[in-house]
Amino acid sequence: MTQEIRVRYAPSPTGHLHIGNARTALFNYLYARSLGGKFIIRIEDTDVKRNVAGGEESQLKYLQWLGIDWDESIDVGGGYGPYRQTERLDIYREHWQALLDQGRAYRCYCTEEELEAEREEQIARGETPRYSGQHRELTEEQRQAFEAEGRVPSIRFRVQEGKTYKFNDMVKGEISFESEGMGDFVIVKKDGIPTYNFAVVIDDYLMRISHVLRGEDHISNTPRQLMIYEALGWEPPQFGHMTLIVNESRKKLSKRDESIVQFIEQYDQLGYLPEALFNFIALLGWSPEGEQEMFTRDELISVFNAARLSKSPAVFDTNKLAWMNNEYVKKTEIDRLVNLCLPHLQKAGRVPAELDAAAHAWVTDLVQLYQDKIRFASEIVTLTELFFRDAVEDEGDAVTVLAEEQVPAVLGAFLAQVEAAASFGADDMKALIKAVQQETGNKGKALFMPIRAALTGQTHGPDLNQTIALLGKDKVAARLKLRLG
Repeated sequence: MTQEIRVRYAPSPTGHLHIGNARTALFNYLYARSLGGKFIIRIEDTDVKRNVAGGEESQLKYLQWLGIDWDESIDVGGGYGPYRQTERLDIYREHWQALLDQGRAYRCYCTEEELEAEREEQIARGETPRYSGQHRELTEEQRQAFEAEGRVPSIRFRVQEGKTYKFNDMVKGEISFESEGMGDFVIVKKDGIPTYNFAVVIDDYLMRISHVLRGEDHISNTPRQLMIYEALGWEPPQFGHMTLIVNESRKKLSKRDESIVQFIEQYDQLGYLPEALFNFIALLGWSPEGEQEMFTRDELISVFNAARLSKSPAVFDTNKLAWMNNEYVKKTEIDRLVNLCLPHLQKAGRVPAELDAAAHAWVTDLVQLYQDKIRFASEIVTLTELFFRDAVEDEGDAVTVLAEEQVPAVLGAFLAQVEAAASFGADDMKALIKAVQQETGNKGKALFMPIRAALTGQTHGPDLNQTIALLGKDKVAARLKLRLG
């Protein structure tokens, strides 16, 4: 019988969901779902000083927002809990005691000052800093003396010299490390809290994790984890280390890089569609067969193959994300898009907080007018600015168009039609402009361009009839009168 596929995403509640962590979660999710396995979320909260209020809830909220669901976690339970590390301290204690009993770990009473002095001496000699093992073989009398001084020990793993640790990485192939020079590392801090490399081994083994897909920045942790697996007599999971995400300058994505929006919450606030972001993130370091780029979640699950995880860094292309989101926006139901755009218009003071039926219908028509151009919902504010300005600002070729000799006649005739109009819908505008054509003899660009330029300051834009109708009779008349002097 083959082993059940069980993978996990293990966030620390130290902040909001970052794009890199979201990708880790998403690839684990796709891997599990594509193979009929289980996807587990474990909260790694032992770094208490860095935990932030609401960090845990934010992580789960925005994973759900993206469209990721899970089989086991703090909120849904499961057979391998607890799923929060601070609730597993007794479990860790049992296993670090086993390593102490076997002699594979020992108590180290070095102070921070002593360790720092040791590091400085090694650096001064041109050596790579590492713990020298000075408390490896303490006698019982020495231990008692340190404890009498009030020293609190950490627990270090005893690294065996001269060993090679190999693993076949799902992404990078065979990787090996030599234990020589690694130094005995801490597995339990002085405060009794296990370190990451120790806790993660205990958790992954006891939760029956079969595959560990994570970022390549964890590669250097893997040999230490393999040592702990070996010492406890456990079979390690299969590891896969995904390549870095880089910016368009091919530099590692840094949280300080302001050229890229980096947190999932920010994309929600900007009005991106979660299914578009899901699609985009899935292509950051993984590629399907063929040329298709647009996938639903179910389609990605059906075609996902870990063998196609890239060995090259994934470039975060902001323009491609905006293009992809626009493709999704074009196909989105108008009511949903209005609900995304409306808060941005309200925040900008363009429309009131409470809308009656007529005002809501007007906003709906406005959003629909720009649906094909919206890359993300907050753009509705700048895209529709011309509808809310008191004065028209002429752009580019508008000045040239408005200087043409037929313009006064066209605008005068159109103003007369507007003032006489009994109704002011988009279909009515078509009839009014047709009447101006018959009256002035102008048609085509000579007719349409002056009207658009006079009312919007632009020579290109969305449907002219819809634009005029949404501007409204009073505003159209006022702008035409201003042009005519």
